[in-house]
Amino acid sequence: MRIVSNPDRNNWESLTKRPTADFAAVEPIVDEVFNAVKAKGDEAARTYCQKFDKVKVDNFIVSSQDLSNAKSELPSELVNAIDIAYDNIYRFHKAQETTSVHVETMDGVSCWQAKKPIEKVGIYIPGGTAPLFSTVLMLAIPAQIAGCQQIVLCTPPGSSGVPAAIRYAAFKCGVTIVAQIGGIQAIAAMTFGTASIPKVYKIFGPGNQFVTVAKQKATQYQTAIDMPAGPSELLVVADASANPAYVAADLLSQAEHGVDSQVILVATDNPLIKSVQEELQKQLQRLPRKEIAEKALDNSLAVYFDDELTALDFINMYGPEHYIVCTRNETVFVDGILNAGSVFIGNYTPESAGDYASGTNHTLPTNGYTKQYSGVNLDAFTKAITYQRISPDGIQKLGPSIEAMAEAEGLFAHKNAVTLRLNDLKNG
Repeated sequence: MRIVSNPDRNNWESLTKRPTADFAAVEPIVDEVFNAVKAKGDEAARTYCQKFDKVKVDNFIVSSQDLSNAKSELPSELVNAIDIAYDNIYRFHKAQETTSVHVETMDGVSCWQAKKPIEKVGIYIPGGTAPLFSTVLMLAIPAQIAGCQQIVLCTPPGSSGVPAAIRYAAFKCGVTIVAQIGGIQAIAAMTFGTASIPKVYKIFGPGNQFVTVAKQKATQYQTAIDMPAGPSELLVVADASANPAYVAADLLSQAEHGVDSQVILVATDNPLIKSVQEELQKQLQRLPRKEIAEKALDNSLAVYFDDELTALDFINMYGPEHYIVCTRNETVFVDGILNAGSVFIGNYTPESAGDYASGTNHTLPTNGYTKQYSGVNLDAFTKAITYQRISPDGIQKLGPSIEAMAEAEGLFAHKNAVTLRLNDLKNG
């Protein structure tokens, strides 16, 4: 990790530049796959599964029997862990339900709002070096609670098909369709629909640069996405009260995601940085994904600030996906944070708790998008519809205001829609 002390504000942006890929080389490939899948459906999707993933897929859809049998293929300890995580995630997201809002804005004018589920949603679950069955829980549970009628899950198969942990999580969460297809072709299939894979209205889930660009492409075809997403990232703010071993472990927990991940330590105690560096080297040697973590650390930074409020400004400028606070003065860094995906407070709250089982969602905005986006929550799977009813007395009270505003904008048909009603009521 590069170490910087009290950097000038003018240098903050360049210091914290994310290691994002250049998408220019990816876009032509995405266009090619989208055009092919739109034209030839399953046939094209199979071709690209073979080309990109070296997998021949005869039948995309995982059978209901394979889903229901998945539990028996897993160690009981893992089944129990998934069940506990399911319960906590379900409980937290169920609590996010809201009742409809009803307001009489003036006598005779009633307005209300109600949440409705998005009927058809797609969930993308990456495979590769780390099949993320935990992401199934994070995305399918709120979809289940929201009442989405169709939940389509796409994931690239391994040599023996879709991993049992993904199948069990999908079965438990009531996923409608599990399709063994990954990459650009999976996003294209959910965007256009094929003979096997239904078209959806909104696509959720993380992925590599090809999936990221494909999701952005999907928005050009009336398919919404959860958020812009990129490589995983973590920022820890810590002082002398923090445990260096814990801080190092948290940094490595994100660094092992991928070589393009980024972790940042913001320290208000200078000696802490050296202690954390020593711990990083010790713990790295024990990691199976050591090489990945080491490369991620090359993208990473340790910054010392002698002033807490300046440190807070730096953190808000960066806008981390995951944000851990291990300081005596928690209030400054917890109450003062404006831009973060998910916040973890105290020495005994590792970021991995949120990744798996505490209850909060781990699908979060990256690359500074915490300034504009929230992480996935129950509302992400719903949309709000507004309603209104106006009584004869209400239109007589409100009508003149509508007429005046419509006339001022030169929209006389708008005005006339009110005037006709007022005249009828006046002439009785």
